[in-house]
Amino acid sequence: MRTALLAFALLLPAGGALAAPCERKPLLAGAVATVNALATDAGIRALQQGGNAVDAAIAAALTLGVVDSHNSGIGGGCFFLMRRADGEVFAIDGRETAPAAATRDMFVRDGKAVSALSLKGALAIGVPGSLAAYDMALRHAGRLTLGAALQRGRLLAERGFPLGPVLAARLNAKADDLATFPATRASFHKPDGTWSAGETFVQTDLARTYRALQRYGVDWFYRGPFAQRVAAWMETNGGLLTARDFAGYEAKRRRSVRSRYRGLEVIGFPPPSSGGVHVAQILGILENFEYSWKSFHTYLHVMAEAMKRAFADRAHWLGDPDFARVPRNLCANGYCDALAESIDPERAAVVEHGTPPRALEEVFGKHTTHIAAADSDGNWVAITATINTSFGSKVVIPGTGVLMNNQMDDFAAQPGVPNAYGLVGAEANAVGPGKRPLSSMSPTIVLRDGRPFLTLGGAGGPTIITQVSQTIVNHVDLGLSFEDSVAAPRVHHQWKPDVLFIDGTWLAGEPARLERRGHVVKRRAGLGVTQAVGRRPDGSFAAVSDPRVDGERRGRARTWDPRAPVSSGAR
Repeated sequence: MRTALLAFALLLPAGGALAAPCERKPLLAGAVATVNALATDAGIRALQQGGNAVDAAIAAALTLGVVDSHNSGIGGGCFFLMRRADGEVFAIDGRETAPAAATRDMFVRDGKAVSALSLKGALAIGVPGSLAAYDMALRHAGRLTLGAALQRGRLLAERGFPLGPVLAARLNAKADDLATFPATRASFHKPDGTWSAGETFVQTDLARTYRALQRYGVDWFYRGPFAQRVAAWMETNGGLLTARDFAGYEAKRRRSVRSRYRGLEVIGFPPPSSGGVHVAQILGILENFEYSWKSFHTYLHVMAEAMKRAFADRAHWLGDPDFARVPRNLCANGYCDALAESIDPERAAVVEHGTPPRALEEVFGKHTTHIAAADSDGNWVAITATINTSFGSKVVIPGTGVLMNNQMDDFAAQPGVPNAYGLVGAEANAVGPGKRPLSSMSPTIVLRDGRPFLTLGGAGGPTIITQVSQTIVNHVDLGLSFEDSVAAPRVHHQWKPDVLFIDGTWLAGEPARLERRGHVVKRRAGLGVTQAVGRRPDGSFAAVSDPRVDGERRGRARTWDPRAPVSSGAR
């Protein structure tokens, strides 16, 4: 029942009776997948009101900012990827930008990067971009208005909604941080006790903000009262953002990353996302190998080695393409073939690169969200949105209810120094005025014979790249259904630290086999959360929400046997 709520396929006849208020539109069959039943429901309602997959995905995203606020919201950013029914691809960059007054060493004190400054408080915040991206997408490809997309979220903020177990747990775990700033304390803190699942959670100020956006549009946010309130708060609290920074923000259309894998076309998001480049790079390396369930341990080893090489390139080369010269050939066939040649099928290698190595902690986690949507007209959408770490900067702008991001931590404060996710970077991702920090968000759409059949993405910092890669391989190479492709246990290697993380419950002996090949293996629960929509050969949609979404601590109830998957052949 949970999966049906979180990921839902709507079957409606074209030309149904419901219509949008201003114009009668045929209703579309479609599917929406999110981490929250209320957000998925908002997406389905958008379809029922005459919207398409774009409207559904954005309505879901704006609702997630209310009911899943520790992960995303209008105080953060997003990458929006869409393939329209006519074949046109939109890649809209709604990534946050650094203030004009930002400097390369703004987080350095006494010669060392101070991570607390980029994680919490005024200096951690970049100009939010989600609203600008959603507005651009709706104007170019939607059938409904921004006001309609905001409606369900506004009502839930205004009337309240029952807290889910995940948000309740996060509110309690971060209670001390959420009490730091007065407006944040008023919005999220419960001074007389802890939050419990099922309690009604009301966000009056956020509802008022959504209502203002419905009435005045995004100019209210970027060039009006909201921007002025941010500027006033920043001036009082030692921040750098100004009303001019907000007024100058633009969502940008980017050229998508196109690659081929086993005859399929893979569409990914370009820099400042590292996801499109490195999903393509990992798949390009893997295409040089053949594997099956009978050689599952070899597949895991080769996958880990491909990930390792991709993340070494990520650390050295990737950054905002408006400021850094990102090589165009990182996912080219010849380069991927050369990287594949360097992989020993029997032994793990030490991969060197130009970025200084450093021992890291296991600190990556799920503080992002993904929305997948498709409709019967042929529109396919992938949105990954974030405020970065849990509850972002912990700053709510007074009187607005808007929780602000801490995306400045995604810059490389100093070359070789890890951020909150343990990722290192080089000069290409250094802090700079107006720059967009590098991201691991990886919205992806896959086509067979020129037609989309899979849209997916995930949450989990750098594990997003490896989740998306493995989900595609699980379905295409190993023959798993869409559901099992998402549910299957995962591995993750991000070059530094030189550790292969594994999750789930594996066959006895699988970690030992990897260790004998030279890997340092550590278990971690979950390794991220994936959302996907796929289209089966019979034309029906499969909307898939990761079973890990209700809490990693419960894990899988059964032993995962790669030689006997739950279902296969649904390709």
